[in-house]
Order: sequence, then structure tokens, then C-alpha cells
Amino acid sequence: MKTVMVVVGTRPEIIKMAPIVRALQKHKITTIFVHCGQHYDYNMSQQFIEELELPKPDYGYKIKAYSQGSQTACIMTHMEKLLKKTSPALVLVEGDTNGVLATALATVKLEIPVGHVEAGLRSFDLRMPEEHNRRLTDHISTYLFAPTKTAENNLKKENVWGKIYVTGNTVIDAVIQHLPIAEKKSKILESIRFEKFALATAHRAENVDDFAVLKNFIEAFEEAPIPVVYPMHPRTKKRLRENKIYAKTKKSANIEILPPLGYLDFLVLMSKCEMIVTDSGGIQEEATAPCIRKPVLVIRLCTERLEAVKAGFAEVVGVEKYKILRAMRKALDQPKELPEKSPYGDGNAAQNIAEIIEKELAL
Repeated sequence: MKTVMVVVGTRPEIIKMAPIVRALQKHKITTIFVHCGQHYDYNMSQQFIEELELPKPDYGYKIKAYSQGSQTACIMTHMEKLLKKTSPALVLVEGDTNGVLATALATVKLEIPVGHVEAGLRSFDLRMPEEHNRRLTDHISTYLFAPTKTAENNLKKENVWGKIYVTGNTVIDAVIQHLPIAEKKSKILESIRFEKFALATAHRAENVDDFAVLKNFIEAFEEAPIPVVYPMHPRTKKRLRENKIYAKTKKSANIEILPPLGYLDFLVLMSKCEMIVTDSGGIQEEATAPCIRKPVLVIRLCTERLEAVKAGFAEVVGVEKYKILRAMRKALDQPKELPEKSPYGDGNAAQNIAEIIEKELAL
């Protein structure tokens, strides 16, 4: 019996793979569900698996916070042993994390096909570890599931050897499937002290590990023209504490710091906020879902989600305090009419991918 191994390791991967796990089950394709261990903290991973009512992983690992190289090597070692033990016909990975690259490398070394979900994204910023990971994974994958035509064009320009399919992005599937559940189950709004607010996140190493940049973010949020609700990544909290400004930030009248949130709580906050200020890639996509449709200010120097920018949902505003504040004021004073449709698909990406796998593996 041919099996498909689905590998996740971080919150965004769990969210984006959830519709695929369900679609494979619907098609009665035998799956092995694996958590490679990149995020092993309950709040960052297991909580999402339970909230999304996914099956418990068949195999899971806990990888300590090593350097990026050591983490990648450790995941490779675990995955190689597991692949030899289980011999899947195909391994699916999603995105651009160290776990994705490590899994893809271990898989291709054993001559097992790799399917890369969300292939072809490019920021063209080689400071970002994610850019290395996604490029390398694309070039060793047998099947490349590109979310958009732009992603497909990137892959064709690089002459990747695998088969390219434009499928849409499963993040839209996930939002459409889960927002109704979130609105029934989540109690997060009861704990928010603001009626109208901007939703902010920041976690990327090139931002939060540079204290000058992180300080810009915090000062912008303190002076923002609308209160800011800020679910804080552990990495960001650690850096604020190291620089002795976490306590001051926590007391700010204009900022409400929250712990890392479950997916359902975060969906509700996205649906109720006035705007989103973020350095996340996935959130730029989620905000375009028809049931969310919120403007996104991208606090980075570039983005690999160009479709969101072209459609008018996202704007890259940089990392300087005055630019962030100017963009927030403009979003409030001159609101845009956002498109009804998402540039990332109609919510059928997982179904498309399952059908392709069924055909390619002759299941």
C-alpha cells in the first residue's frame, strides 16, 4: 500500500497542512502524519493540532533550540531514520522552515519523491534563512505545488526539474474552514480591553534580533493612532527582556500584550481588527481570505507575497518608526476598498493537491 507522509514542524505548517490532511483522508489516501519538532512548545504547535481537530501525529520529535545549522542537521537525522522505517511513496512539506529543508534533504537522499506545498515564493532577500530554505527545497522537489502564477513563473525562471502545478494556497482553505468554528469557540474578545484596535505581530530574526528595529516597532505601537493588540512571540519577549524594556512595554496604555495565541483566537482577532501590522508571510495571505479582508502593513523591507501587494491588501512599509506610523494613519484616514476575491485561490487548493497526488501515484 502506497503511503503519503505529511510533515509539519511549526504553527504555519500545521495550519496550511490541515486542509491537505483532510483532503487526503477524503480521498482515502493512506497518510503518515509527522511533527519534525522544530517548534515543540505546546502553545506553538500542539495547541494548533488539537484546535484544528487533526489526528495526533503518528511520529513526533522534540528538537531543542540549537543553532540553525545544528537544528537542521538534527531534524535530518531523525527524519532519515523514520523514512527508512516507513518507506513512504511521497513526502509532503510546506513552506520555508529549517524543518522543511531538513526533511526534503533527508527524503531526496533516500530517493523518495518530495512534494513542496507553497513552492515558488521568493523575497529575493538572502538575509532571510527562509529564502535559502524555500529555494533549496524547490530545487530538490519532484512535485511543486505553486500557490499562484507568480510563484509558477519564479520556478520556471530558475529551471527547477520537478513538475509544477498551480493549485492555490491552502491557507485560504484553512481560514474558510475554520473561521466559523473560531467564532463559536473563541473567547478572546472578552479579554481585549479595546473596542477598535490594530493587530500586530513581529517575530523574524532580522527584525527582533536587531534591537534598533525592534525598538522602532515598540515605539510605533506606543504612539500609534489606534490601540495595538500584540500577541508576542517568545523570541520577541526574550529580546525585550534582554534590553530591559519589556516591563515598560507591558505597561503601555496603547499596547495590549498577549501570550502566543491559538489559531482560532488569532482568526477572531484578524476578523475584528481594523488593520494588521506584521512581518509574517502567512498572515499577509490569511488577511486576503474573503471572510477576513483586512489591510496589512508589512513591517519588512520586502515581501515574497507580492500578490497581496498587487491586489491592494498589503503594503510594505519598512521598519522605521515614522514610516510605520504614517502608514497606520493613512490606513485609518484613507481606507481602501479591498477586493472581494483572494489572489491566493478560492479555498480548493487542498482538494487540487490531493487529486494531483492521486493521479501521480496512481492511487
